[in-house]
Amino acid sequence: MIGVDNKPSPISEYWESLGYKSEQVHGKKIFKLFDSIENEFESLCKGVGLRDASDKAIFEMKGKDVLDFLHRISTNSIKELQKDEIAHTIFTNEKGRIIDVASVINFSDHQLLICSDYHKEKVMRWIEKYVIMDDVVISNMNGRFILLELLGPQADSFITLICGNLVNELKPNSIKAVRSEGIIFFLAKVQDVKNKIKFYILADHVNSVELVKFMYLNKGPFNFNFIGEEAYNIYKIVYGIPSAPNELNDQYNPHEAKILDFVSFTKGCYIGQEVIARLDTYNKVQKHLCGVAFNDSIDEGKNYTLFDENNVEVGVVTSSKYSPQCKKPLGLAYIRKNFSEDGRNLVAKNGNEKSLQVVVKSFPIKK
Repeated sequence: MIGVDNKPSPISEYWESLGYKSEQVHGKKIFKLFDSIENEFESLCKGVGLRDASDKAIFEMKGKDVLDFLHRISTNSIKELQKDEIAHTIFTNEKGRIIDVASVINFSDHQLLICSDYHKEKVMRWIEKYVIMDDVVISNMNGRFILLELLGPQADSFITLICGNLVNELKPNSIKAVRSEGIIFFLAKVQDVKNKIKFYILADHVNSVELVKFMYLNKGPFNFNFIGEEAYNIYKIVYGIPSAPNELNDQYNPHEAKILDFVSFTKGCYIGQEVIARLDTYNKVQKHLCGVAFNDSIDEGKNYTLFDENNVEVGVVTSSKYSPQCKKPLGLAYIRKNFSEDGRNLVAKNGNEKSLQVVVKSFPIKK
């Protein structure tokens, strides 16, 4: 994570003080591994993992028209969002294609908008484009707060160890202020695109470091790990979690990305609504996000196009990663729906390199 003026955040400094190594990727400090990929992935699937959510951007929105404005320009029903509630929505263009997926947190006197860091400039320009007479002001809050993500089936029990019974009172898609062990932070219980529960932790620099230290020193019997980008990228592929920029971009629509839980079909007009509704009404969706498993080693930095047995192009691989658990490379791919059934054999090609056999997989991808 990068702090204000591109200075390393105190979380990065704390992890480095523990001996963990970071890398510079596109001007940002990235921790690819804390433990082995196998152990981190197991914590995500069977235990609890804490990751730096610096792949998210945070905007503050102020003004009496914010909720109504977001309701009008994005896919979900936002207008009646109550204090301390969270809604997930999608910004789509006039063709119904994805600009970005965002979470809206309502603090009553202001709102926070959490979206992908990759698309943050596009999101800000999109919002400013449509603010005309509305009382809406948006400002970039990156560097002011640290956003952490707590995932895995033990996450609920683990955060209860820190916060006590308050966690039991926290409904999905809601947020509360917490003071525990002298540490102050916001805890959000969030339902993600696959209806899996995770937690967001939002705090200033000092409190975020103290909280991470406390977790590290008091993990007790939990299968707890810090989660690096390597294990998290495999986790996203195995569970079919689309992310920007590979799966969430203006080449695809919410139907294709399988994120329709973030779309209201009853609230009325928004930008792209006619196209998205027509695709639903007339069953015109052409492709779906699927999992794939390769039969041989791949170059994770290159693009692969998918073909059927007649050498007809039927899809494209958007993300790929070798999975130590499955002992083969796995990927996310947009595939034409007539070729997207589980177990379908396809061929992956990348320029003049040899062709690879690929099998379509349903989520979660298993051996």
